[in-house]
Amino acid sequence: MRRTRPLLAALLVTSTIVALPGAGQAAEIDYRVTVDTAATGPEISDHMYGVFFEDINRAADGGLYAELVQNRSFEYDRADNNAYTPLTGWAPRSGNPQVVEDAGRLNERNRRYLTLPLPGGIINSGYNSGIHVEKGKRYDFSVWARTDQTSTPLTVSLTDPAGAALADPLRLTIRGVTWTRYTGTFTARTASITGRLLVSGGGAGTLALDMVSLFPRDTYKNRPNGMRRDLAEKIAALNPGFVRFPGGCLVNTGSHYGYEAPNFERRRSYQWKDTIGPVETRATNANFWGYNQSYGLGYYEYFQFSEDIGAMPLPVVPALVTGCGQNQATDDPALLARHIQDTLDLIEFANGPADSEWGRVRARMGHPEPFGLTHLAVGNEENLPDAFFARFTRFRDAIAARYPDITVISNSGPDDTGATFNRLWQLNRDADVAMVDEHYYNSPTWFLQNNNRYDSYDRQGPKVFLGEYASQDNRFYNALSEAAYMTGLERNADVVRLASYAPLLANEDYVQWRPDMIWFDNRSSWGSASYETQRLFMNNVGDHVVPSTATGTPSQEDLPITGAVGLSTWGTSASYDDVRVTSPDGTQLFADDFSSGDGDWTNIAGRGTWAVTKGAYVQSDAAAENTMVMAGDPAWQNYDLNVRATKLSGREGFLVAFGVKDSGNFYWWNLGGWNNTQSAVEKAEGGGKSTLISDGTTVETGRTYDLRVSVRGRTVSLFLDGRKWGEFTDSQKVEPFRQVVTRDAATGELIVKVVNAQANAARTTVDLRGADVERGALVTTLRGDPDDVNTQHTTPIAPRESRMDVASTFTHTFPPYSVTFVRIKVRSS
Repeated sequence: MRRTRPLLAALLVTSTIVALPGAGQAAEIDYRVTVDTAATGPEISDHMYGVFFEDINRAADGGLYAELVQNRSFEYDRADNNAYTPLTGWAPRSGNPQVVEDAGRLNERNRRYLTLPLPGGIINSGYNSGIHVEKGKRYDFSVWARTDQTSTPLTVSLTDPAGAALADPLRLTIRGVTWTRYTGTFTARTASITGRLLVSGGGAGTLALDMVSLFPRDTYKNRPNGMRRDLAEKIAALNPGFVRFPGGCLVNTGSHYGYEAPNFERRRSYQWKDTIGPVETRATNANFWGYNQSYGLGYYEYFQFSEDIGAMPLPVVPALVTGCGQNQATDDPALLARHIQDTLDLIEFANGPADSEWGRVRARMGHPEPFGLTHLAVGNEENLPDAFFARFTRFRDAIAARYPDITVISNSGPDDTGATFNRLWQLNRDADVAMVDEHYYNSPTWFLQNNNRYDSYDRQGPKVFLGEYASQDNRFYNALSEAAYMTGLERNADVVRLASYAPLLANEDYVQWRPDMIWFDNRSSWGSASYETQRLFMNNVGDHVVPSTATGTPSQEDLPITGAVGLSTWGTSASYDDVRVTSPDGTQLFADDFSSGDGDWTNIAGRGTWAVTKGAYVQSDAAAENTMVMAGDPAWQNYDLNVRATKLSGREGFLVAFGVKDSGNFYWWNLGGWNNTQSAVEKAEGGGKSTLISDGTTVETGRTYDLRVSVRGRTVSLFLDGRKWGEFTDSQKVEPFRQVVTRDAATGELIVKVVNAQANAARTTVDLRGADVERGALVTTLRGDPDDVNTQHTTPIAPRESRMDVASTFTHTFPPYSVTFVRIKVRSS
């Protein structure tokens, strides 16, 4: 369907200048929104907005997966994290417990177990501050155990750190040498967030333990092996149209070979067959994000959770090309054939009848009826376009031959632009791919500048799944920029069919990535400002777009790029020399050959080890990231920066900065970035970055490069060893006032959605073109200070509902820094 062209509205011109964060309060600005209520724009997908779940920031174990015992099967390993041992999370209470790996194990996929000389005990501290229990709630304990005695008494206690009982202890008797599962239930007498689980054996001999588990009885939908209720309820409250899982980088990093005991690769891509069946038979794996993942939360649970919250399941499977900085293609035809067959088996597991091979497995796990899988993605953010696409085509052809109704989703790499993005989109278009997954994390300014990104996409080409996006912080201003951008997604609903903010969850004590939508610890959870905007959009989508236009915001004249210069590294040791800054007429503004030390430079990042060595400025810490030093005048404009750079060691290349205002606001030429796989110019604003241009340039260790950056107004030209590497003009306008209108067919309401991401109030005339509307309208508003952040203890960004009077034409003032939804009932003609 082609998007209906909106009607033009009269432009109301004022002399007011938009006040962005940091500016003083300005007067109101007048806007006009014109809605063609008789017209129908693009249909909006029933699954338009969803969630993306990846096990990052301890989102699964210690998070959504309700298990309270950390390292319940003693499988932690240094391969997962250098600080780990098989007893991480545990401490001896008495005796000399040992983790062993031998033929006495529970099963081949559960390699390690604990031996406890008797009498002896071991205690688990859970996650965060400890095991959280609530007074009066029940907690189910289970353990697999065996003994070399006829019988061994086992006492299991819930205590606080000082040993005070939180519940009456469980007393079990372990009998015989065969692994057997033993269970019991605690009822908490006292609430605690610092609980401990103590397991103690009496008598003589040796006790063997594995899969020591404590599960709250009160899980979401009361599912066994289920989800933590408060987190699941917050996700369900979003009313998501789909759940994308299990990754992310978990899918396309590590070995693509399967679990093969005894010498299995601990760093494997997420492969669905490892994650089904009884939990004690599931494999373990090193998580890409630096910890262990138990696979207690596996594919069956993902499908069940999606069904429980009324969302479409959307799994992602490996394409045998690694990404996320690894960038290797696995060339093994037999392995590729196995993964393709595994994907066909996955579809049967989800959709097959209960008497099919894999449908029978699903039925045995408790779900005889099919899950109704309709969409499946192959791969995630691959940086080797041709290698990925050759493999993707094999998957797509095999799925189409067996299951032609399944939508197979490709992707466009890890960025919103650049050589990889362009090549993958060309391949996807040429092959008539149904849907392409785009990912990008950019600054708030980028989102306010790029509302029209999808206006120019081919309406007849592949549809877009915006599988990962976020503005790079959790302040309300970031949420406002995302909300403004979402109005453009809806306006282009004939192109953008699915969209999900990412990541979904973050345990505040185990953070690898931010921003995140929902934050939590072991006892509570809270939605970020972005959560509140996402929830407002997801619960007020509408069935189709109603064409509308809005007048724009008067803006300042384009000012030249202004700022000092900088040098930096990222996971690299590098040497810089002969830094010169000159004006266009050749006048020297700054020069440093480091013969007199580094007194002109300031380490504004506070990281790295910078020193003058052999007449050059060297950053010697090859592990340090974001090590920027700055020199010169922040008022500089229209200049040439020359520098000689040499990579000494490490995983990336050079970072040469210009237009530097401070550590969060600058441009830099990132040569040999992303593990030395590509190069780009990035713009940082408020700490968030966006890519302006990029290509596949890499950097050689030990070679000296001559770099020149020429800044003229808002146009920048970049030269590598005397040859022009690239050029860009940073001329996109920030538009803080955005709107879209949709219609809810079930209620007969127009939903007018307005984002005002500025310090000015927006006095707006809304013209519904003579529509006959009911007088009273429901208004839902999010508003606050742009720097507001929701926390565990305070949530300044929360929806507020009110009523207002409307007519076919009415005026409403939208507050500064606000998102407002107005639901207007249209009378039937």
